[in-house]
Amino acid sequence: MDGVIVTGVRATARIVARDDGRGGTALPVLEGDGPLALRRTRASGSEARVMLVGAMSGPLGGDHFAVEAGVERGARLRVGSAAATIALPGQAKGESRYDVRIDVAEGGELHWLPEQLISVQGSDLRVTTRVDLAGSARLVLREEQVLGRVGEEPGRLTSRLSVKVAGRTVLDQELGCGPGAPGGWDGPAVLGGHRAVGQLVVVRPEFSQEPVAARMLGECASLVPLAGPAVLVSAIASDALRLRRVLDEALAFLG
Repeated sequence: MDGVIVTGVRATARIVARDDGRGGTALPVLEGDGPLALRRTRASGSEARVMLVGAMSGPLGGDHFAVEAGVERGARLRVGSAAATIALPGQAKGESRYDVRIDVAEGGELHWLPEQLISVQGSDLRVTTRVDLAGSARLVLREEQVLGRVGEEPGRLTSRLSVKVAGRTVLDQELGCGPGAPGGWDGPAVLGGHRAVGQLVVVRPEFSQEPVAARMLGECASLVPLAGPAVLVSAIASDALRLRRVLDEALAFLG
């Protein structure tokens, strides 16, 4: 209707994991609204497990989604998603946003393993993931992005990932792809024509004493130690299935 301003959907999901004192992990906070729903699934040993379920399509143009996860001292949490996240064009003009904020306390452990993010033609999404870990915290974090559906050009996608350990930045990088992104994103120095890109960040205190050496993992993936008890695996592939296979093999290599 004339005169109506569409501003997009605002939604936030929050998770807090806490050591329950009985060898398990409790979830005193597990709440989501709008298109972001959270479901607790069957625990495994001391690890609590949560599934992020998209109740609506999106994010659409103008939407702003946020997920906040806190793992307290000694707790263990695994977070996945029920399906891929699909960035779509919407009625509202301008960029949509998806922000992830993660905090893991001393002795805590988090496995952050969502399904792929698919950038659909005509969409414009900025994804920001910020991780803050205590010195003895553990992390496995996977990000996978697919540029366009089959036979389709991608939308505009900007992704930034930053990780701090004990207050020190060990990783801060940004990648822009699609229409309007800085030139060269699809060239041989970046994606080289591939349409799936991903990374795996693994943080373990023992890496400080036994660092992992840099190495290639096939033709299109590399493992690089970071300036701290962490390693980064970066990979590109022709499709989401091949990308997942490469990242799974890298995680298996790291034990």
